[in-house]
Amino acid sequence: MSTPRALRRLPLNIAATVTVVVCLFPVYWMVTTAFKPSRDIQSDSPQLLPQSWTLDHFRRAIDADGFALFWRNSVLVTLGAVALALIVALGASFAVARMRWRGRRQFMLMVFIAQMAPWESLIIPVYIISRDTGMLDRLPTLTLVYFMMTLPFTIVVLRGFIATIPAELEESAQVDGCTRVGAFRHIAFPLLAPGLMATSLFGYITAWNEFAYANFLIIKEQDHRTLPVWLSSFHNTFGTDWGATMAASTLFALPALAIFLLLQRHVTSGFAAGAVKG
Repeated sequence: MSTPRALRRLPLNIAATVTVVVCLFPVYWMVTTAFKPSRDIQSDSPQLLPQSWTLDHFRRAIDADGFALFWRNSVLVTLGAVALALIVALGASFAVARMRWRGRRQFMLMVFIAQMAPWESLIIPVYIISRDTGMLDRLPTLTLVYFMMTLPFTIVVLRGFIATIPAELEESAQVDGCTRVGAFRHIAFPLLAPGLMATSLFGYITAWNEFAYANFLIIKEQDHRTLPVWLSSFHNTFGTDWGATMAASTLFALPALAIFLLLQRHVTSGFAAGAVKG
């Protein structure tokens, strides 16, 4: 009985394996290139495994101008955008999931439309508004832009997650003397941890990796740029320093990878629970 079933699943397993390899190979190539000497990177016969290993590219990336400063800027902008999105989305998603009010469906429709809109198409309007209000070349401007980019998704996921929590739990707490806000804070909020982690990870990756707005809104104040813009500094008139670029890209990807590995179990359950109810 098990053999025919295994044969039926074989094409799916092969397809899954091919997908994983295709997705992970660029990451593998980036990491291994970061450890290869320059002569091996520019060789006519590239090797899957480095013949020799070096840390020179990492030293050059870390010693590059602005590494620590741009790292700090990215952390500040990312954490600020994620915190704002969580605070605003938590109230909005609770209002949509628990309350009945006129315009609730229209509100969610606008949230979905905002989620589907390509943010690249809004660069020029955002630039004009920032210029006319004197908000160019400022980190708070980037924080607000990333906050707006992550807010719709955060509302959608938290709304679905709150809808899976039985309202009777909060009603029981209210019967025992809690206010509506207190019942939510003591009963429902602790159960939202997976959903909060899932949305936080999405917001973190979105803000951490964003390049276009950081490049267009920070023009004169070079010290206010973020790490994605810093990565372009390894290209000069003599070409691209591929070793340093791959080393810098590896360093850039490490925080997101570490956070995902730490939160993987909660993130998976959070996305699954958030997709159960609409």
